[in-house]
Amino acid sequence: MTTSTAPGTRTDEWNLADIDLAGYLARTGHPAVEAPTAAALRSLAEAHVRAIPFENIDVVLGQHKGIDVSVINSKILRGDRGGYCYEHQMLFGGVLERLGYRVRRLMARGKADRSGPHTHMMLVVTAEGQDFLTDIGYGANMLRPIPLVDGVVVDQGGWELRLEDDNGWWVLSKRVGDEWEVMYGFDLIERRRVDYEVAHHYVSTHPKSPFTGQTVVMRLEPGLSRRLVGHTLTVERPDGTATSTEVAAEDLDRTLRELGVVLTASELAALRATW
Repeated sequence: MTTSTAPGTRTDEWNLADIDLAGYLARTGHPAVEAPTAAALRSLAEAHVRAIPFENIDVVLGQHKGIDVSVINSKILRGDRGGYCYEHQMLFGGVLERLGYRVRRLMARGKADRSGPHTHMMLVVTAEGQDFLTDIGYGANMLRPIPLVDGVVVDQGGWELRLEDDNGWWVLSKRVGDEWEVMYGFDLIERRRVDYEVAHHYVSTHPKSPFTGQTVVMRLEPGLSRRLVGHTLTVERPDGTATSTEVAAEDLDRTLRELGVVLTASELAALRATW
């Protein structure tokens, strides 16, 4: 049994009433949406990615307050902060439902060609009768939704992503040179809120999680990908050119601000202590 029905008829498992829609539109700089169209979905997704960074600093500092909408509102909409997949997708999925879209909340298996766990949250959104993979919380990878169509290839700010259906197991890949690199795989089983609470606990606390031991901040815009992973800032362009710079502790505040993350003095001091 799934948990999603037509907008307005489901229980508020996702705390939709707590979504600060006006604050969200102000944070992303997006105008009011008159109807849940495919064009509006595309522009909302791109506005979100360009305005709100992917980052895991609360996880690194051991101060993550959870993935309730009220917490996300305070962190992302009232501060110059971002979040990782659960925060982005909880917020964006709620915004889309408030705007009248049909939203299915799913989970993906990272490194689907190997043995990664189901820990990534993404959405499939229906607009004007078409389903779209909508993922604004996978770091510097996706600017716009991808039609849920086997074999479709979509430009994402200069980088190509491909979606394939293998008997109900969908695989998302990214073109790297002449090869396709698998990003993740997923089915269309809708998930409950508790599934994300469990996954969030693992990702934010387990020593084998890729987010507990190093800082990760990512931004994507057309023609430019920026990624701070650990102490290394990598700036990449679609033609494959990239530069990597080691970020010293004294340059950390400036680097984070350039990536759209503003920490309090105590947070900055705590993060520098991990450097």
